[in-house]
Amino acid sequence: MKKISRRSFLTTMAAVSAAGVLAACGASSSTASSVAASSEAAASSEAAPESVTIKAFNGAKELVDVEVPFDPQRIAILDLASLDILDELGVGDRVVGTASTSLDYLQSYVANDSIANLGNIKEADMEAVMACEPDIIFIGGRLSKSYDALCEIAPVVFLATDAEKGVVESTRENAMTIASIFGLEDHVEALMADFDSRIDALKAFAEGKTAIVGMTTSGSFNVLGNDGRCSIIGKEIGFENIGVDANIDTSTHGNEASFEFIVDKNPDYIFAMDRDAAIGTDGAQMAQEIMENELVESTDAYKNGHVVYLAHPNVWYTAEGGIQALSEMLSDLENALL
Repeated sequence: MKKISRRSFLTTMAAVSAAGVLAACGASSSTASSVAASSEAAASSEAAPESVTIKAFNGAKELVDVEVPFDPQRIAILDLASLDILDELGVGDRVVGTASTSLDYLQSYVANDSIANLGNIKEADMEAVMACEPDIIFIGGRLSKSYDALCEIAPVVFLATDAEKGVVESTRENAMTIASIFGLEDHVEALMADFDSRIDALKAFAEGKTAIVGMTTSGSFNVLGNDGRCSIIGKEIGFENIGVDANIDTSTHGNEASFEFIVDKNPDYIFAMDRDAAIGTDGAQMAQEIMENELVESTDAYKNGHVVYLAHPNVWYTAEGGIQALSEMLSDLENALL
């Protein structure tokens, strides 16, 4: 069933009320119906703009004003966090094309024959995007180089998480931006309602504890700071991330670290996100196979059972910034720590 926006609901109610008044005053039902219809049309045309201006990134990753159609009916998605948010807002039935994904909670879009496959979050099938005739296109940072080309097809909304603001606040702001395109801003706070209390519970647990946060990939372990992937662990949850210097950029794939480095730091906790599992690399070593060696096993974290393998690496790696993704990420931490 198509979701009715709050604005549309109020407009309809006003029209119904007008018809009721006329009927009570003795007008014929046809007259009342005609006035109701014209009242609704007038109110609708007056209330609903043709377009809205939002803040989003351009291809150079600069925050700019972007004009997009209001309440678009045909949506092309090449960003999983945006698809996640649209799904939560109840407008997923307007998706006409989407990127492939292994995320369980978005499989209904991938398995739907009426929704076109537009490639993946790193490489768009431009012909498929054009063929689905979207009113609007959503992308993430991996497709920033395709921004201008996609803009030739339809207005492009490029959103991202900001490590300085934190994942929770970035998700809230991006959800509000997307909601404003559909007149659904009132829904966002309800969707985000329980995250603060969940963060607080994890923060209380993390207080005074050190951690190394990293990503396993191609047989190695790359440390991550508070400036990109998995930053929620140090930034918002509050573990003291001792794996990297605060001035070193680790936002893309982290910095490769030796296992001797981990032994030397000897953190209270080690968090590992399996990149190869996240992207489905054939024949790759699992995170446990990489991490459970003699050196890591000599650390206090290992001896105390404090090596945490993030259970949904595909969420952490490909969908950070989505509402459902944030819930999954917090669940991974809650299940391991609380």
